[in-house]
Amino acid sequence: MLKDFTQTALLLITGLFPIINPIGSAFIVLSMIPHTTTAERTDLAWRITINSFVILLVSLVMGAYVLTFFGISIPVLRVAGGMIIAVAGWNLLQKPDDDDASAKVQEVKTPNPHSSLGAKAFYPLTLPLMVGPGSISVAIALGTVSPREGLDPGHVLGVAAALVVLCACIYVCMRFAGTLERWLGVSGTRIVMRLFALVTFCIGMQLLWLGLSELLTSIK
Repeated sequence: MLKDFTQTALLLITGLFPIINPIGSAFIVLSMIPHTTTAERTDLAWRITINSFVILLVSLVMGAYVLTFFGISIPVLRVAGGMIIAVAGWNLLQKPDDDDASAKVQEVKTPNPHSSLGAKAFYPLTLPLMVGPGSISVAIALGTVSPREGLDPGHVLGVAAALVVLCACIYVCMRFAGTLERWLGVSGTRIVMRLFALVTFCIGMQLLWLGLSELLTSIK
């Protein structure tokens, strides 16, 4: 039981944490709600954390059934998820840094300031900014490793522990993103965003290559 618990928890945390990228995602969310108060950000952090937990839980639990129903193989899912992640990382790498360009991007992407934060918490702040298509596809893929013979207590506890750790990271990053941004400054924040964008792009390419390798191997 302890072995199943450890393996499941580590697999989910190491597989999903780089894709979710809570630090980089928190900075992106913060850029879309620049005039919120500390209390509003705290409430929003809770909402985004809960929404992320539900999305990840459904993806993990229903992953195997969804793939079976639609006849989608794991390599194909990895190729699709890798493409999505790589494109997202590339777009972040190419995002202009100058103030005028940033203002234009924010003008297009920032939700209506007159709408409530509660309405924005799920879309677009949780989905697709915090937990996007890449995270969902990886969660579905990881969900297919669940025991075939039935529910295993170690596996269930491992999934629960992994989700708690991931969601705790999401909450902490969302809650203190403003403080970290002030501490890093404008230049430091841009550097961190570029680094996370590069990591995201590399993760996407790695996932894409893994899926392609499996597909090419199956052809031979």
